[in-house]
Order: sequence, then structure tokens, then C-alpha cells
Amino acid sequence: MIDIPDGLIATQSKYNGAAGRAFLAALPGRAAEFLERWGLRRDGEAFHGVCALVLPVVRVTDDRRAALKLQPVDEETAGEPVALRVWGEAGAGAVRLLDHDAATGTMLLERLDGHRSLGGMADERGAARILAELLAGLTSVPAPAGRGLRGLGELTERMLAAVPGAVAQLADAAEGRLLADCAAAMREVAGEPGDRLLHWDLHYGNVLADGAGRWVAIDPKPLVGDPGFELWPALVNRFDPVAVRWRFDLLTDALGLDRERARAWTLGRLLQTELWDVADGARRLDPDRAEIALRLLGRS
Repeated sequence: MIDIPDGLIATQSKYNGAAGRAFLAALPGRAAEFLERWGLRRDGEAFHGVCALVLPVVRVTDDRRAALKLQPVDEETAGEPVALRVWGEAGAGAVRLLDHDAATGTMLLERLDGHRSLGGMADERGAARILAELLAGLTSVPAPAGRGLRGLGELTERMLAAVPGAVAQLADAAEGRLLADCAAAMREVAGEPGDRLLHWDLHYGNVLADGAGRWVAIDPKPLVGDPGFELWPALVNRFDPVAVRWRFDLLTDALGLDRERARAWTLGRLLQTELWDVADGARRLDPDRAEIALRLLGRS
């Protein structure tokens, strides 16, 4: 038996509703099934994120330390094993996939140190450099064709179609104009959405250390697109207004990106996040995100 963390219960109920509650109800049985099927034994306390439960395990046949990841299969998570395999073959710096069950999305991954992430590194610039180097490696890999991964082109079409309604819903006219400016910037580059394999959510907490001290990217929500769409999490996570510009410059240099294109895609990523909030009933922009937009646009 496993104890399901209260935090995972809360996020699954909030974001996935009935489907999330069904996933939680099935979780103890699913964990027991894969512990037996893959010959694993528990080896420590569980970890969890917004959508997944991760159990530290040991593979009985060879005493290999690993991690059993259980999560729902949805638009964001369906491509994770595909991406991990591709990045693994390229040695791009992502967590290694050891086994996978396509029907349930259950994965067996290499074991990392869940207590040591870049989010806890005191050296802010050092953490940003490590994250930038990981992003450079991940985005150097072309997305595999015909594997059903989400595409940035389709996302941008849906986002741009939603902008007029979102602008009308915002209570502050200046914030509405700022959101429209983000959309206008993204519209300039939307015709060339890109073909790289993107992580989509590489913030400081999604970089963990392995036993040898190597920093490893975890928990991708794979997307096919332009690497400029990858920079946003590194700007908003551990937010510091005075760090926006130097972080952006560091990231674009490390990835070899044209800064104007990267700025447009970063504003598009902000647009995506704000559109979600507005769809949930928000009538004001998040102030930290708005500050990032203003600084990227040279207005602050």
C-alpha cells in the first residue's frame, strides 16, 4: 500500500477534476502492479509534483536504484517517454528512461537526488548557467517525426484566436494593451514555429543532481517548436526583476538564438500562461509576469 500525498490529492482534484480523482483512486493498485511486474521494491519516501507520484525503488534483479513515476496520460504527458528516449540516445542531459508502459504512462527512470535541485543553489548566476547549458543540449535535438508530439504551430493558432476575448475580460486597459502587444510579437514569428524537441517546463526545480553530481533535466512536457519558447520558465522561476535582462541574454547566448525572435517567442509563452488564467476567471495580469513583459519590451 502507498500513502497518497495530500499535495497530489489537492492538485489532481483542482486541475483534473473527476479524471484526477479517478487517477488517485487507481494509484495504489497501479503502484502495486508495476512494483510486481518490473521486479521492484520500495526504497524510501515518495515524491510528487503537480501531476505525478514518484516512488524510489530498487530493481531486484540487479539492485539498480531507480524511480517509478506514475501519472495520468494527457496532452502534456503523452510525449514524455518519446522525448526521454530521443534525448537519451543523443546524450542531451535528460533523465534516463529505463522502462515504460504505454497503456498507463507509467515509467521507470534513473534515480536522482530529489532533495537537490537547482532551485536550492544559492549562486543565482551559476544556477542560470547550468540551466542554460541543459537547454542548449536539449534543444539541439530535432523532434522525431510521426511520434504524435504536440506542435507549437497549433498552439499559437489557438492562442491568437483567444486573445480578443481575453483582452476584453481584463479590468485594466493598460494590461489589455500589454497582452495584445505580446500577441502581436508572437504573431510576427508564428509562421515559423520550429522543429526542435522542447522540454517546455525547464525551471530550476526541474533540474536534479545524480549521484555523481551531474545536473539532469526531469519532467518534460514535450513540444515541437522554436527554442525561444523554452526561455520563459527560467525568467519567471526565482523571479527577480533586475535579473530578467541578464538571464535572457545568458539564455539566448547559450542557445545561439536571435534575440528578437527569442523575445517574441518568450512573450508568446507569457501570453499562453495569462490566457490560462483569464480562462479561469482572472481579470488582472500577474504582476511578476507583466514586469517581465515590460522589461523585454524595453518599457521598464
